[in-house]
Amino acid sequence: MGNFMIIGQYVPGNSFIHRLDPRTKIITIFFFVIFVFFANNVWSYALLTTFTFIVVITTRVPVRFIIKGLTPVWFLIAFTMLLHLFLTKQGPVVFELFNIAIHKGGILQGLIISLRFFLLVLMTSLLTLTTTPIDITDAIESLLNPLKKVKFPVHELALMMSISLRFIPTLMQETDKISKAQASRGVDFRTGPFKERLKAVIPLLIPLFVSAFKRAEELAMAMEARGYQGGEGRTKLRELSYARRDLFSFILFTAVIITLFIVRN
Repeated sequence: MGNFMIIGQYVPGNSFIHRLDPRTKIITIFFFVIFVFFANNVWSYALLTTFTFIVVITTRVPVRFIIKGLTPVWFLIAFTMLLHLFLTKQGPVVFELFNIAIHKGGILQGLIISLRFFLLVLMTSLLTLTTTPIDITDAIESLLNPLKKVKFPVHELALMMSISLRFIPTLMQETDKISKAQASRGVDFRTGPFKERLKAVIPLLIPLFVSAFKRAEELAMAMEARGYQGGEGRTKLRELSYARRDLFSFILFTAVIITLFIVRN
């Protein structure tokens, strides 16, 4: 299961995207998430899809690895598509399936929502694939730095977010290990009535929660042993700084957004 989840995983590399300042990547992805909802025709979606795939290729992360890591997302995309096919009753009827009318509006709406969801997941996954958890922590803390004036615990929030991202693949691997151990003891997670399969999940959840709490306790003890006292007065081994490539990235992304508003009209 851990091999089918790319969220939280970091792939070392020296690509153009890897060398960008993490703040540049976070800001770009933040506005991409907003502007993807402004697309309203074939040309605007083609523009955003092309931009996304260019970014994917630029990361030099194997495309097969990314596609395999998005396996859980394909089921959600297919489910979203089916919901719109059978529940959206807009436009003329295209065909009927088991006495259920499939409308043109349902097909179009399903394709649009599915594509939006795919682009959002793919772009946000590229952040963790090309940025270390430490860089993400430093970038979030830097971007939220003005909130320190109102006594907001910026450093602690950034630390919790980076730890959460870091432990997602770890917990997935732990889940895979426990499920295989339970399956070797005769526990069946896939066949039988739904109620029985639900009961079979309990032996999986209990050791998973125990393992998660144990890891959290070990992490807390390790931080205390190293004298961690929060963000006040801490220094950084590597200071974040913008470079020309970051300016070029902002200019390129701005050009894409301007083009988006031109083609959508």
